[in-house]
Amino acid sequence: MKAVVFERYGQDAEVREVPDPAPSAHGVVVRVEATGLCRSDWHGWMGHDPDIALPHVPGHELAGVVEAVGADVGRWKTGDRVTVPFVCACGSCPSCAAGDQQVCERQTQPGFTHWGSFAEYVALEHADVNLVAVPDELSYATAAGLGCRFATAFRAVVAQGRVAAGEWVAVHGCGGVGLSAVMIAAACGARVVAVDVAPRALELARAFGAAACVDASALAGTPGGTAGAVRELTGGGAHLSIDALGSPLTCAASVESLRSRGRHVQVGLLPTAAGDPVVPMARVIGLELEILGSHGMAAHAYGPMMEMVRAGSLRPDRLVTSTIPLAAAPAALAAMGSTPGSGVTVIHPWA
Repeated sequence: MKAVVFERYGQDAEVREVPDPAPSAHGVVVRVEATGLCRSDWHGWMGHDPDIALPHVPGHELAGVVEAVGADVGRWKTGDRVTVPFVCACGSCPSCAAGDQQVCERQTQPGFTHWGSFAEYVALEHADVNLVAVPDELSYATAAGLGCRFATAFRAVVAQGRVAAGEWVAVHGCGGVGLSAVMIAAACGARVVAVDVAPRALELARAFGAAACVDASALAGTPGGTAGAVRELTGGGAHLSIDALGSPLTCAASVESLRSRGRHVQVGLLPTAAGDPVVPMARVIGLELEILGSHGMAAHAYGPMMEMVRAGSLRPDRLVTSTIPLAAAPAALAAMGSTPGSGVTVIHPWA
């Protein structure tokens, strides 16, 4: 099969022929019809993820068709349309037994712990625990983003963030995860303030339901910065603030954006190379703030999100702003480090 392969961190990847994968006893092989290009893939390519062994094939948010099935898989057959969370759970550890598959103690992640979906085929483990059916009316390009950015944003806003209608929600960073969070929070009746440095990202955020936008580039170095702007726009601070980018600056600004008893949810990865964020703990204590993490969403929790998609109150299809063939993926991956992201790029491996 054809796949995007890199042999050195931060060095050019290339499309080459590699052996087809085979399913494990509890796993499947999926023919990849679409896969998203995510900032997490860029982090992996840069060497920020200790699970990656070289040479490597990136890609973790995907949709496609079951091509081969392991002997012990009971719920799926060849030809089924599927997607999968980026965290593939084991189904049997204490976290899984508690229903918390997104923090499985023996998790695998395509594109990180093993070769991923920037390829014509990808192997996935413990299929009966992890696969999610894709309805016929949902395109593969739309379904690909559900496994990472959209499901991650949904759980961050709804489950971890406990959003309520009428609340103010600040979203710091309007790439794929951030724009998903804007759309989801607005669909839940919240008033959203979107924060980014890119005009196109803020334009999309407004189109997806943001009530106000803050251009962070115009506020760099000013007293109060973006957090001060959010507090002014919201009449005292957001009830819920999400760092969807992942940097020391956006993490701290998200916490500083909150009103008393507000909730900060960290979604964006914070690579050690960028340094540890300085969290204003005196503010956390004085205002009784909550600091929460959010790490994907288990397959069994997809139901409410899929119902909102079917009803049309959530439109993940609108997040897809470009599609590219597999041959263009190496350059697009490298560009993520220097080009501000806005919207979602979907790779079609068979194009």
